[in-house]
Amino acid sequence: MKHKLIFILCVFMTFSGFSQEQEVMQFSLQEAIDYALINNRKAKNASRDIEAAKKQKWETTATGLPQIDIAVDYQNWIKQQVSLLPAELTGGPAGTFVPVEFSPKQNIGAMATMRQLLFDGSYLVGLQAAKVYLEISENAKVKTDLEVRKAVINAYGNVLLAEESLVILASNRQLLESNLNEIQKTYESGLEEEESVEQMKITLSSLISDQNNVKRLKDLAYKMLNITLGLDYETNTVLTDKLEILSSEYTSLAALEADDSVENTIDYLIAENEVASKELLVKLEQSKGVPTLSAFVNGGYSGFGQKFEFFTINQDWYGSSMFGVSLNIPVFSSLGRTAATQRTKIELEQANENLTQIEEELKLQIATAKSEYQFAIEDFENKKQNLDLAERIEKKNETKFFEGISSSFDLRQAQTQLYSAQQEYLQAMLDIINKKAELDAVLSTIN
Repeated sequence: MKHKLIFILCVFMTFSGFSQEQEVMQFSLQEAIDYALINNRKAKNASRDIEAAKKQKWETTATGLPQIDIAVDYQNWIKQQVSLLPAELTGGPAGTFVPVEFSPKQNIGAMATMRQLLFDGSYLVGLQAAKVYLEISENAKVKTDLEVRKAVINAYGNVLLAEESLVILASNRQLLESNLNEIQKTYESGLEEEESVEQMKITLSSLISDQNNVKRLKDLAYKMLNITLGLDYETNTVLTDKLEILSSEYTSLAALEADDSVENTIDYLIAENEVASKELLVKLEQSKGVPTLSAFVNGGYSGFGQKFEFFTINQDWYGSSMFGVSLNIPVFSSLGRTAATQRTKIELEQANENLTQIEEELKLQIATAKSEYQFAIEDFENKKQNLDLAERIEKKNETKFFEGISSSFDLRQAQTQLYSAQQEYLQAMLDIINKKAELDAVLSTIN
């Protein structure tokens, strides 16, 4: 009976594992973005950074709150220390000494101490720094989310491009194989030249090579998408959106009229955080020249004995307590604090220069992203017209070829031009999506 139960359990676990391996994940583009913002490994670590910053903020705050410590000490003299007293104190002859053991062989003590920081300029700066550190972590999370969003859009689009390319290549191959079969029969009947067959075979061979390459690229594109989403490398992922529909949704002339101000972009805010952190470093160095004041109060009990009998009812305990205040006044540091303050001021100047530089670079990035996005929209319309022309040209050359009016070379050239126009059309749709994502990332928007 035991062996049967083990067998049934193994079978169940096998089928359960198989069903998990075969699980299919379906995503629209927006669903993929939402999933990645939670499960992407960089996004998760950015969230952890925020939690760590919150803990750091409380850790800094706690240093200015009461601190309580308890210390327990136990001592056992293996060889007791001896002190010498003048012998006349005990009735002995003058000029001689008597060895005396002042301390019992064993003693134990417990002391509780409470410390309170009353004033410390660096503590006040530390509180401000903890707040800025939290803002830096939150802005870094926004930056990471924007990058993850753009990466998902790019990866999702690459998969759709590969899928659409395979559909077109398969259709082209089917049509080309049909034409080759027809030409082959015509050649065998003596009504066509061998060169026509060879030209068609060259075109077919190139098409098959492209098809095999795109299949490999599709597999890599799916794996890259899975990694970007935070999924397992081999997850079976299915995409529900279409490239043409997405390119239409991502075509928005209104985006070209978006506000060019950089003050609300995440890169500018991060640069401002850097300036704020450098300002706090200046304040920190300046605060080191200010006196610090702290206080403490403690209390405890001690017990003594020749034997370890401290937990008996007859043990005597002696209490003690003390209150104290400590004032530390920095007087002279051989100009070390002055040099440190000057150094942090130089770093602050550098941070301000970097802020100005980033502001100018962001203006250029926004202008560039808008230009590239506008070009992508215009290029798509151009590639669409080119595809229509290439299809008509190929159709005319195919008709002329089978009617014996044009050569096989002309037909192959028209076919190659058509295949190129098809890929350029697909790429143009993907470019609209990617350039819109790039513009959104620069502007720190998700619309």
